[in-house]
Amino acid sequence: MKIGFLALAAMAALGSGSALAQKAGDWQVGAGWLHFAPQDSSKPLTFTSPVAAVVPGSGASVGTSDTLGLNLTYFIDSHWAVEGVMGVPPKFKLSGEGTLGPIGELGEARQWSPTVLAKYYFNDGDAKFRPYVGLGATYVWYSDVKLTPGLQGALANRLGLPASALSATTAKLDSSFAAVFNAGVAYQFDPHWGMAFSVSYIPLKTTAKLTTTARGIPVANSEASLKLNPIVPYLAVTYKF
Repeated sequence: MKIGFLALAAMAALGSGSALAQKAGDWQVGAGWLHFAPQDSSKPLTFTSPVAAVVPGSGASVGTSDTLGLNLTYFIDSHWAVEGVMGVPPKFKLSGEGTLGPIGELGEARQWSPTVLAKYYFNDGDAKFRPYVGLGATYVWYSDVKLTPGLQGALANRLGLPASALSATTAKLDSSFAAVFNAGVAYQFDPHWGMAFSVSYIPLKTTAKLTTTARGIPVANSEASLKLNPIVPYLAVTYKF
């Protein structure tokens, strides 16, 4: 009787372990807090036409942003997985530095950066606690790019244009591919629910290209290069099925 009880207990323990296992064919979804912390730097604002000229001492900085992150993971086996990460596109605000500092906020834009990662999980598939590392890529583009009246007026003044509805400046930000370096930990509470925390680093840069018009006619072009290089923490609740 005692031997039978021990055998049943052992089978139950093995069953609960395998239920926790992350194995080939498993899918996992997650949602949570996604934070972007740019480690930014910029080059001076430079006019490229009608005459090439650098605005001396000018610069810009990019603020942090928080948003809802979403991820979907497929386990190739108990160690290797492929993950897609997206989120509600965060809004970033750009502030003036140096000679552009007195303007304050220069503009804002939304960033789209869907990401694909190849991930390797350490420890056995049935372990509750599993560190992991990941490597992947993202394609980044921007929408809703807006410049503040302060920057519009400063550019018009520098070009000798009236700071009114007769002149306006619009901007576009270059899109690009970038590598993503990722590391994190996952904890499984039961066969379905868990939590994960990771930190990613993205070596990312873009160029803001500005066009100034007077009475609808382009009169000047300028640009500024920005290195964003964000560090991106992600804390998510996960569900495996």
